[in-house]
Amino acid sequence: MWEEKLQEQGINPASLTKPTVKGKHLGGSNLIHEIEAVEGGNAAWYQSLRHVVEDPSIHRIIDQIDRDEAQHANVGQLLQPSTGAVSNRLQRIWRGERHRHGSSDWVGDSIYGVNDGLGAIFGIISGVAGYTLNTHTVLVSGFFGALASTLSMGAGAWLATRSENEVRDTAMSQEQTEIQEDPEHEVEELVLLYQLKGFNAEESARIAQQIAMDKNQFLRTMVQEEFGFQVSSQGNPWRAALFGSGSTLVGGLIPLLPFFFTTGWTALILAAIVSILAHFAVGAAKSVITVRGWLVSGLEMTAVGVIVGVVSYGLGWLASALFGSMAF
Repeated sequence: MWEEKLQEQGINPASLTKPTVKGKHLGGSNLIHEIEAVEGGNAAWYQSLRHVVEDPSIHRIIDQIDRDEAQHANVGQLLQPSTGAVSNRLQRIWRGERHRHGSSDWVGDSIYGVNDGLGAIFGIISGVAGYTLNTHTVLVSGFFGALASTLSMGAGAWLATRSENEVRDTAMSQEQTEIQEDPEHEVEELVLLYQLKGFNAEESARIAQQIAMDKNQFLRTMVQEEFGFQVSSQGNPWRAALFGSGSTLVGGLIPLLPFFFTTGWTALILAAIVSILAHFAVGAAKSVITVRGWLVSGLEMTAVGVIVGVVSYGLGWLASALFGSMAF
């Protein structure tokens, strides 16, 4: 149709070129760039016809071409999106995946902290209560046990996160040096890594060379492939310490609550009930960051809490029988 219209106006269209296998040699990225360049030249040529041809039907055809080219541009962006567009699209996908929720880190730290404080202090007061039902002794032992657990958890979380960051920084520094001193060796290493993932030698070499063109991306990829580190996943030691210690304190205070309001067996029984219910709640909450059902997870945590309480109380009772107990 285009050729006939142009010939009617006395214009000889350029000879149509046959399809080639150029795409096999250029690769997807370069081929798209070449297509864009050709279409850009064609668009300019079509626009020049507006000044040569006055036939309204030809102008309508050129208008249709403009609309087609706009669609081609959108397709081109989908075929080869920018790094920023890819990143944004990936983030949208991740937000829809349960295990990718950004809150999973602090939620996990908090649940672990509550569980640690709850289990440790429930064990302490059960053991002390098995030795003596002196409410003051049980309360003081549990309270200072909670404080000790809180400080220990906070310090441990801070040190662990800081150590992880230091290990990650060291790995990045070492890899940066290796890339600077012998980039060819690192490219070869990346090629072999991708071959282990199932790519053939040609595909692996092309991917590695493409990645190596961006030094920052090359470094991030090598660190991730060799050490399993996500460069952007560096933790905050102070946040880890805050959530770890705060949640441990909350968990540690739960078994102590009845001892603030009552004494003797009543306090111990209420503490056991409250602690067991809390164990179930914490276990059910774990389902937020795991694939297990809330009921199974809650019952599992409850069973662990019951075992800790019974064993601790039994050991306290045994110590009382062997060494004598304090007065009520």
